[in-house]
Amino acid sequence: MIYLNDNFYVYILTNKLKTVIYVGFSNNVGERVIEHYMQQGNPNSFTGRYNCNILVYYEGHEFALDGIAREKQVKKWSRKKKEDLINSMNPYWENLYLKIFKQWPPVRRPRKT
Repeated sequence: MIYLNDNFYVYILTNKLKTVIYVGFSNNVGERVIEHYMQQGNPNSFTGRYNCNILVYYEGHEFALDGIAREKQVKKWSRKKKEDLINSMNPYWENLYLKIFKQWPPVRRPRKT
């Protein structure tokens, strides 16, 4: 079972062909994947330009500064090292958004009032 219990997340997205890797940071991975998905085709956005919206890795952090430091560290890594990190959690590069939220494509859920 996959859980999102931490306050902040470093996450990695890829595209359908797994040719591009994007490393990001957020306090709400689900909402952030939706935002990346909505940017598809946007030439002004890296993830939009390369259609990176498939969540293949995430790690939680209790504190924002720890997560930000980790994001900066991972962004500097070679593609091989990033692939090894993804493979350590998700060797088949499955869409973790689908596993967590049980739907694809990602859509905003109505807020409960």
